[in-house]
Amino acid sequence: MRVRSTRRQFLVTVGAALELAAVAGAAPRGARRLFWDDAAGRLGLGRFEALAGLLLESEPEEVLPRVARELREGLPLSDLVAATALVNARALGGSNYNGFHALMALMPSYEMALQGSGPDAVLPVLKVVQRNLRFIAQAGMRERDTLAPVRPAQVPGDLLRQVRSGDLDAAHASLSARLEGPLIEAYEELQELVRQEADVHRVVLSWRAFDLLRLAGEEHAATLLRQELLYCANADAGREGPDAQLVALVPTLLERHGLAGRERGKRVADDAWIAELAAVVFESERAQAADAVARGLAQGFDAADVCRALALCTARIVQQDPGRGSDSPGLPVGSVHGANYGVHSSDAANAWRHIAGVGSARHAHATLIAAAYHTAVQPGNLLPEAFDAQLEPPTEADAGRLLARIEGSLREGDAAAAGAHARRYTDLGHAPQALLDLAFAAMLEQDGALHAEKYLRTVQEEHALARPRHGGAQLVALIRVAASGAPFASDDLQRARAALG
Repeated sequence: MRVRSTRRQFLVTVGAALELAAVAGAAPRGARRLFWDDAAGRLGLGRFEALAGLLLESEPEEVLPRVARELREGLPLSDLVAATALVNARALGGSNYNGFHALMALMPSYEMALQGSGPDAVLPVLKVVQRNLRFIAQAGMRERDTLAPVRPAQVPGDLLRQVRSGDLDAAHASLSARLEGPLIEAYEELQELVRQEADVHRVVLSWRAFDLLRLAGEEHAATLLRQELLYCANADAGREGPDAQLVALVPTLLERHGLAGRERGKRVADDAWIAELAAVVFESERAQAADAVARGLAQGFDAADVCRALALCTARIVQQDPGRGSDSPGLPVGSVHGANYGVHSSDAANAWRHIAGVGSARHAHATLIAAAYHTAVQPGNLLPEAFDAQLEPPTEADAGRLLARIEGSLREGDAAAAGAHARRYTDLGHAPQALLDLAFAAMLEQDGALHAEKYLRTVQEEHALARPRHGGAQLVALIRVAASGAPFASDDLQRARAALG
């Protein structure tokens, strides 16, 4: 598959997200009709109901040929993604580990498809649609629902209190009521619940569910965002309480640095400031990292530059991540392509970035304080140097030969060699798009242990926004993750290829 410019496509998708935020924030109460019921007494999916039926009426391995035929006959790819997301949300509701991972990969797969050209451009989406349907079937939920219809509360209560006390019926009714008003206000309140824990799935699900509204439409906000209530309730069930330090730290730092009523800063940081903040977050205790970010925001620095620093920090974490300490299926010792600290840190920081861009300045400041707390690690948990430091640095200077060596190392799953040559490639200032294309092709083929599509899009976005001197770190991290996952091909992709003939 040929891949178009990721930077241009990133700007298109960001523009669409900002447009959604602007429209949603302006919507008056009662202007949006929420789908909550249908004649059968189940959660309604509106215009997507017929497509949802097509996705669920056959065994998962039999669906893709029918979907491919519908696409050839004019079904918009965006409708397929939206319907799959709604089917997943209704069936699994954010309460199934594989299920919410599959849902979180839908928008990244769609954005990957938008970068392609030719008949196989839809492969990333078909691969992830198959994954979603497979997990729904494995959970025994093709004909049963986790999310039931709910009538919006007449007077919405405190979401945080309701979820923490286990009164989920009231929480669903309260969130649905708030979503009848301005979407952004309801989303901001939901983030008070998200910020109770530094939990990667808590934050990434919150962002990915919201982002899917670009395709599903705001009328399905309750269906997609109610998943967060169930996820948080299930995650909290095994804990004694919220992360007390984080919960107390956010309002404390907002007050200490005068950020509660302060507008977003517009001061542009230089490259050195971004690198220094990234190092502080990497090397500090969590509370110190959060305080450093709060100080930067109080000094008027643009939130985008704070996010650049957090992304630079997470690229370093990926490079110094020791990998898994034990074997599991598809994830051998030393692998980093699945649920590993580096990939999780990167995806979480990317989600925090997006969440901070939606809503008020106070919300943005609180979000970035939590993001810094979440990103900070202790160096003792990581390798003392980058993962490829044990190799002799390559001396090759030709871009084509370096790319050939990287491609060969990716095929062999040799992360150290691939990373060393990618580092040399970026240090010499060669065109980054060729390296992104290699990673795209490699990760499309992979199972990815549920993380390939999300992480690829995370790096594409963060690289597009990074300062030129910092972008190489993202690419080296991406190549490491791509090489780690190379030995594990995706059966779902093979089914998608077969469906396309």
